[in-house]
Amino acid sequence: MSDFTSLIRLRMGAHDAHYAGNLVDGAKMLQLFGDVATELLIRCDGDEGLFVAYDSVEFLAPVRAGDYIEAEGRIVAMGKSSRKMVFEARKVISAADVPGQPSACDVLPEPVVVCKASGTCVVPTPCQRKWPEGSASQS
Repeated sequence: MSDFTSLIRLRMGAHDAHYAGNLVDGAKMLQLFGDVATELLIRCDGDEGLFVAYDSVEFLAPVRAGDYIEAEGRIVAMGKSSRKMVFEARKVISAADVPGQPSACDVLPEPVVVCKASGTCVVPTPCQRKWPEGSASQS
């Protein structure tokens, strides 16, 4: 199997804050994982496919407006049409709580894992336009 991975990084804005203390809803991490999964399927199969289910989701640390999050995913197993994926979201820059400086931020010395998940996506066989190196066309 070829190594299919995807990484996106973005800043959580004030519009992402859903709770008191500028806390971002955990569903935002799942949205990022969905975007990562879509890229993985396009790279693997040339089609956006469909996210079928999450097997597990763990929220491990809070995310707040102003934080920079990188979300990464990779395909770990492939069936005829299914693609098993694992995901991890990490905080790499954190909004700093500095009185009088609402725009202060800190680059973290080590990323903080904020969410982990695994799930399955499907690309129907007729929609598959690319195949990993070494595999035969599935037409």
